Amino acid sequence: MRIALGIEYDGSAFAGWQSQPHRRTVQDVLEAALAEVAAAPVRTICAGRTDAGVHAVGQVVHFDTDVQRPETAWVRGVNANLPAAVAVRWAMPVEADFHARFCAQSRTYCYLLLNRPVRAALLHGRVGWFHLPLDLEAMVAASNCLVGENDFSAFRAAECQAKSPIKIVQHVSIKRENDIICFEITANAFLHHMVRNVVGSLVYVGKRRHPPEWMAEILAGRDRSRAAPTFDAAGLYFVSAEYDERWRLPRQDRIMATSLLPAV
Repeated sequence: MRIALGIEYDGSAFAGWQSQPHRRTVQDVLEAALAEVAAAPVRTICAGRTDAGVHAVGQVVHFDTDVQRPETAWVRGVNANLPAAVAVRWAMPVEADFHARFCAQSRTYCYLLLNRPVRAALLHGRVGWFHLPLDLEAMVAASNCLVGENDFSAFRAAECQAKSPIKIVQHVSIKRENDIICFEITANAFLHHMVRNVVGSLVYVGKRRHPPEWMAEILAGRDRSRAAPTFDAAGLYFVSAEYDERWRLPRQDRIMATSLLPAV
């Protein structure tokens, strides 16, 4: 039997999603909690692997098991064995050919940037931070070049293992609420550090180090060394993965990560 789960987690205390030797990861604690309920080892696959310090609002996971359990056991029972920073939001049986990663049609990430002179205390680990004023209109103009099918080599980490740097960005939005700027990007898939590298370059435009047209030049140049440094992981959230309706998964809430934060 194949089971799909919806997961949320605070990535601050984890070395990312994927299991690593001698490191505490989200995959490790989730599989340990699932094993308690299944009374057998369990291996999971997620829609999009996240790095150390990166959070998730609507991560999707699947696993296979031979045991019969009520759906509530895969939620409440698993949550009872998880640390407070990780929670299963929903669980349901799916057909055997469902795959959390390969069946996902798109993924959405949100980067939350605290834009004020003083760093965060209560929001430490949950937002990025930039102390100088940022020109929102300039960043929006700069981001327009990202939409469509492009080679994102300029925003790709050196250790990225993706077979191709070409991705299709379907949507980009940049909005401000009080002192928080939310950068939201939806694409068919993402390169390693792609969102954080894009945000770093947009901040360069926002602080008027470069004009909006510079972003298109960087994208076309495909040279990582010309773009801005990688931004802090703390502000990045995996918001959702979208699937064909045939899978009948619970509709992703698309809860904006900003709704999880206190007013600032």
